[in-house]
Amino acid sequence: MSAPTSDAVLQRLMSLHPKVIDLTLDRMERLLAALGHPERDLPPVVHVAGTNGKGSTIAMMRAGLESAGQRVSVYTSPHLARFHERIRLPDGLIGEADLMALLEECEAVNGGAPITYFEITTCAAFLAFARTPADYLLLEVGLGGRLDATNVVDRPALSIITPVSLDHQQFLGERVEQIAGEKAGILKRGVPAVIARQSDAARAVIEARAEAVGAPLTIGGQDWDVYEDQGRLAFFDQDGLLDLPMPNLIGAHQVQNAGTALAGLRMLGFDEAACEAAVTRAEWPARMQRLRHGPLVEAAGDRDLWLDGGHNVAAGEALAEALGRLPARPLHVICGMMNTKDAKGFLTPLARIAGSLQAVAVPGEANAADPEALAAAASEQGMEAAVAPGVASAVDAAPPDARLLICGSLYLAGYVLRENG
Repeated sequence: MSAPTSDAVLQRLMSLHPKVIDLTLDRMERLLAALGHPERDLPPVVHVAGTNGKGSTIAMMRAGLESAGQRVSVYTSPHLARFHERIRLPDGLIGEADLMALLEECEAVNGGAPITYFEITTCAAFLAFARTPADYLLLEVGLGGRLDATNVVDRPALSIITPVSLDHQQFLGERVEQIAGEKAGILKRGVPAVIARQSDAARAVIEARAEAVGAPLTIGGQDWDVYEDQGRLAFFDQDGLLDLPMPNLIGAHQVQNAGTALAGLRMLGFDEAACEAAVTRAEWPARMQRLRHGPLVEAAGDRDLWLDGGHNVAAGEALAEALGRLPARPLHVICGMMNTKDAKGFLTPLARIAGSLQAVAVPGEANAADPEALAAAASEQGMEAAVAPGVASAVDAAPPDARLLICGSLYLAGYVLRENG
């Protein structure tokens, strides 16, 4: 008989609650109390909410902090290839044996009580972080903020809200003001917060919440700003001007993400060297990532192959802008999405630069969008569209002279990274 694995435990944990998402803090507070309140023993926390840019901002902050000799733990979600990616400790991703032990500890203490998969795995992550010495914990919100499982941390060192836009409306509300209110729920009394540039509507909600709870804000476009200047990155705040290289992560949107990360590092007291490392050493897979090795790359031949997990309207705009900066070449899109996403909104900006699309199902996902519906949405935007049985066959059948973009879902991106080795 084969030895049990963390995957088997994770599969069991999925059955503890009938809903994948059920926003409340009650179950978290119950289990954390039974575990001895590990959330009270965490390293200094940088808590990051927002619609887009959370992962890139965290990646840049991690690069900056580590360059300054800091030991950094990181919590992000979802994972791409394997669950272990969600829990990064100062010496690397959590090991299989340690993950198994933590999951089984949480499972035993929970005693079969209802709790969502994200909640109980977040409790396991908090145990790992509380038991592993570090100088900082970069903690990404899973969904929303106010009622997210990570929002049990009473007093982080710093809060960050990246750009807020429409996404997850079925959980957070149909209007950007409602979504901003949920994101602003991470703000805590007396805890400084860095706010990325926002729409007027989102910023007004965040500012009102900050005033209500007494959280001092540092706001993009007001207290700090960032922009590209003659191929360099210019950042300034009350402490002065930084003249830095452009971010190594591709796309104009990464300029704004860099500004948010730099503002965060400056708030924490780090110097220009840490800020330069933040923009030049960050690594973040499946965000305008060019694939250079593996069977899919071999199948693509002379066609360059790109991967991105973005899946909402703002991500579509950012992708179109980033691809538009590359050397001219016909763009062919291979797209798979979840059925909860706005396919038309995501594809509209891409249709301005892409002539053709193949729609695929996201493998192994019950809520994957119907490829026929995705192809119809692409056709409505003026793209030549077809359905492919899978990513590999889509790459094989793509136009011979095209640039290939695989996009539409982090779940699809994770599948591609696994299959491509």
